[in-house]
This record gives sequence, C-alpha cells and structure tokens, in this order.
Amino acid sequence: MSAGEPKGEGSYEGTRRYNKATREFVKTHDVDKLAEKAKDALENDDGTLRKAEKAGKSHAKA
Repeated sequence: MSAGEPKGEGSYEGTRRYNKATREFVKTHDVDKLAEKAKDALENDDGTLRKAEKAGKSHAKA
C-alpha cells in the first residue's frame, strides 16, 4: 500500500480483496438458489431470525 492510499475501511486494497472474493463466490455458488433459500427462511421465520437480527443490531454503533 502506498502512502497516498486510505487505510482501514475504504482502502483500495480492501476493496480489491472484497471484489475478488465476491467474484469467486459468485462463480462457485448457485447464488439464485441461495437467494431463494434465504427468502424462504425469512418467509417461514419462527422468530429466530428476527431475534438474531435484533441482538446483532443491539451491538451496532449508532
């Protein structure tokens, strides 16, 4: 990383790694099937997912 590049969140290197990992995931997984599975999980949620979401949000910064 050069001295002129931002560091931490928003770094160019971080963006490159994220983009590479995302492309690899899309190439190696059936994304449409995963999306449908996630949709079904949300539609048939017995409260577990909402409870987990609420717990996660309670730790988030404002």
